[in-house]
Amino acid sequence: MLSTYQLTAGYGAVPVLFDVEIEIRASESVAIIGANGAGKSTLVRTICGLLPTMAGCIEKEGRSIETLAAHGRAGLGIAVVLEGRHLFGELSLESNLRIAEAQGRKRKDVRFDFSFDDVLDLFPFMRARLDAPVGVFSGGEQQMVAIGRALLLKPDLLILDEPSTGLAPKVVREIVQVIQGLRRRGMSLLIIEQHVGVAAECSDRAYVLALGRVVDQLEPDRWHNRATTDDLAKAYLGG
Repeated sequence: MLSTYQLTAGYGAVPVLFDVEIEIRASESVAIIGANGAGKSTLVRTICGLLPTMAGCIEKEGRSIETLAAHGRAGLGIAVVLEGRHLFGELSLESNLRIAEAQGRKRKDVRFDFSFDDVLDLFPFMRARLDAPVGVFSGGEQQMVAIGRALLLKPDLLILDEPSTGLAPKVVREIVQVIQGLRRRGMSLLIIEQHVGVAAECSDRAYVLALGRVVDQLEPDRWHNRATTDDLAKAYLGG
């Protein structure tokens, strides 16, 4: 589905990522975990085209995409929910979703054809608030809108950058359930998460990022072992 090879990237002339190699296979959910400053969000922004690569390459289904602009990568089925969500706060919920829906219609031969009503079924609170500006929504509601908007782009790879950050436990549980439902449907997912427990619930395996480098790769047997995840939290996240 998507792979990076010896990927180096950063800001200006300053690299933040060094020779990062990850792979997300079709119908697989992969987590990237690491402390603040590890380079997780830089990796997301590089994959989705918001930051240029300094060296290495990014491949989507065997095609090199590192020279494509962000909208070109979205057209190939990559959707991202960035930390901070980047919604149109002054526009209504319905307008935010319809904008994405219009873009999603441009994709051909989609694997996961999410409709407007499908998104409302995933997040029932939306039905009563379609006319409300999303800027007045709670953080958890905005996160749900951002996920719904991304799904309307009809991706085959959904990237979620810190989906649980700053949210109440009840809201995190609802979002985890939605992510688990997407996994059951076979959507490929890349989940960047500082909370190891949330990441483990939502993914098949994981990479550990520290100071811009992949320092560990956790296959399912290790990743879903509670002792392993506890040790990871202590070693890399200060837990």
